[in-house]
Amino acid sequence: MTNQDRATWNAQMKQRAAETLQRVRAHSVQAHPAQPAAVRLGAQQLAAMIDHTILKADATSAMVKQVCAEADRHRFASVCVNSANVALCVEALRGTNIPVCSVVGFPLGASLTEAKAFEAQQAIAAGATEIDMVINIGALKDGDYALVKDDIARVVDACHQQGAICKVIIETTYLTDEEKVAACLLIVEAGADYCKTSTGFGPSGATVADVALMRAVVGPDTGVKAAGGIRSYEDAVAMVAAGASRIGASASVKIVQSASDSNVEG
Repeated sequence: MTNQDRATWNAQMKQRAAETLQRVRAHSVQAHPAQPAAVRLGAQQLAAMIDHTILKADATSAMVKQVCAEADRHRFASVCVNSANVALCVEALRGTNIPVCSVVGFPLGASLTEAKAFEAQQAIAAGATEIDMVINIGALKDGDYALVKDDIARVVDACHQQGAICKVIIETTYLTDEEKVAACLLIVEAGADYCKTSTGFGPSGATVADVALMRAVVGPDTGVKAAGGIRSYEDAVAMVAAGASRIGASASVKIVQSASDSNVEG
């Protein structure tokens, strides 16, 4: 792609994002609900949607193993860890059928694309079957949508070549609504499996409004993962009601215990 072609493509994507946002907002007004309809999910139903997460810098092997034991006990969707802990999780979860998810380019997204793709390949080789990558946030805000798409696509290819799924973190807290829309359009174009709100390391995390916007943009065929600041049963079900198909949380046990304490069946 020449520099002129790149500039043209970026301008077209910016226009497409603006038009998509306008349509989504118009439809939201016509459909009228300011809040999504409430949903009720039982502990088991909700657990099956949660990536049980431990990503903090001081996570010890004992702490990671504890998270794995909790994931097995509650039957969470996966255990999400930094790539250095993938092999440990694979061993701890052997025989449980709980997948291991690794973050890539985390938490800033400012790594070289080649480094992200390599990290994804190595994490998958170690046993991860799901990858949560962070986009190049600065490039998105610069309007260099071609770079952002290529960055995503390279990691998606690394994942899909080895049978893993790829979730793409856009870090909504730093983005305008138009930038969120652009990011979601690029995720779909790059062939990723999910868009994801947040790393949990930014100033704020998932919001119902952002989840609803992301779902409206990507449609029914791409997953939406809400993550960051989800600490209660009420938080989680609000995200699901808004369109989330996966939840990322470190407070997963508290969340599902709250569902049980509320006597929600399932």
